[in-house]
Amino acid sequence: MQLGTRKLLDRAFSGLGICSILLLAAALLIILAPMAGRGWRAFLFRGTVEYRRMMLERFQRGDREAIEAEEAQAAKARQGAFDILAAYEKEVAALGFLERRTRQDDLEKVRDCMRDLLGPLPGEERPVLPRDQYGQTRWDRAKAKLDRLLLVETYDYSDPTKMGVKVMVPRVDRFKGTALEPLFTTVPEHLEAMMLPRVEFYWRFLFDVSHDAHFFGGVWPEMLGTIYLTVGAMLFAVPMGVVAAIYLVEFAHEGRVVSILRTFISTLAGVPSIVFGLFGLAFFINTLGVSGSKSVLAGSLTLALLVLPTVIRAAEEAIRAVPQTYKEAALSLGASRWRTVVTVMLPAALPGILTGIVISMGRAAGETAPIIFTAAVSVGKPLGLGETLSQPTPALPWNIYNLCSEHAEVNEIRHVQYGMVLTLVLLVLFLNAAAIILRARISKKLRG
Repeated sequence: MQLGTRKLLDRAFSGLGICSILLLAAALLIILAPMAGRGWRAFLFRGTVEYRRMMLERFQRGDREAIEAEEAQAAKARQGAFDILAAYEKEVAALGFLERRTRQDDLEKVRDCMRDLLGPLPGEERPVLPRDQYGQTRWDRAKAKLDRLLLVETYDYSDPTKMGVKVMVPRVDRFKGTALEPLFTTVPEHLEAMMLPRVEFYWRFLFDVSHDAHFFGGVWPEMLGTIYLTVGAMLFAVPMGVVAAIYLVEFAHEGRVVSILRTFISTLAGVPSIVFGLFGLAFFINTLGVSGSKSVLAGSLTLALLVLPTVIRAAEEAIRAVPQTYKEAALSLGASRWRTVVTVMLPAALPGILTGIVISMGRAAGETAPIIFTAAVSVGKPLGLGETLSQPTPALPWNIYNLCSEHAEVNEIRHVQYGMVLTLVLLVLFLNAAAIILRARISKKLRG
């Protein structure tokens, strides 16, 4: 090949490599930026007086006297809206039976909107569910509930050739000329005085337990469960994977059996993760009985099998990359084959092995399907180390899916969903960073 052609090809491949890196970085930015932007809303937001009251009652945080003073101030601002409601109730009570019944239905819808916005109305008993005991704790949700009070969703069927078109109609149109009409200007004008929003930094989102199915509180049980499952999977997968790699590289004789083993390892790497979950349920729980039902132990074993092929391949390639002269020098000094592997080959291959562990750790932390059947529950308390042998745990991947697809009030807790996503990404980055730093230090030590 001519020198000019070689230089041209080198530049072309270098350019393609740089373009690939830039495209990957852009893709990551496009994916992660919205997650980070929305995820921070779980930590940094405008909290209302209802939020501060909830934190005082549920978590015993805050200045009681200051919060009570704020509640009194908010109650004074809300009294005008409550007086309007009371006046309209008296007006409806004086109507005939049929008209009163129609007006009461409309009034009850307004009262429901006011309960969602401000909490229980004066004279009502405190509800059982925590989510019904408070008004909106976040200013963004308060504004959304205000829209629900002011507007009614209807459908326009005026064009017979088309399906109904959703339109939003002012609710005040139904109460023109009644005592309730001023409510629809009073509430928007005085909403800030009613809710007293201010910026809150809720860093304890990472370390609080959830209340009322994640309406309040944080994600500590889910984060701790993810750590348990990830570290547990590595504790099982790394020793088995490294030992298997040592056998395949240093002790196994190339032949039909070894070829079949390599085929099995490659096949396992491509098996869908849901299959590992079903296998974990059938084998670890129903056959071996490592726990009576779901447990962190069963989930860790299942995840260990999932990442085992990656660990084996990475360790195998790392051991093969160690210069053969290291092995020859150790054997020439009289070291046994096993001692050579343990004291010479493995330390030299450790940076490459850690690379495989980093990749495997990230996958184990983010997997959902394998833990559905073996370890994960939707709601639970933080587990102690001893409880991991027999108890299931919440976990970030499963709870993200669960909150997005199965929660009854999915739109009310969007900030929790994105907060969990951001927490999971940061947790994986933290675990990977720790492994990368360890790998760098070991490599530096080996280089002297």
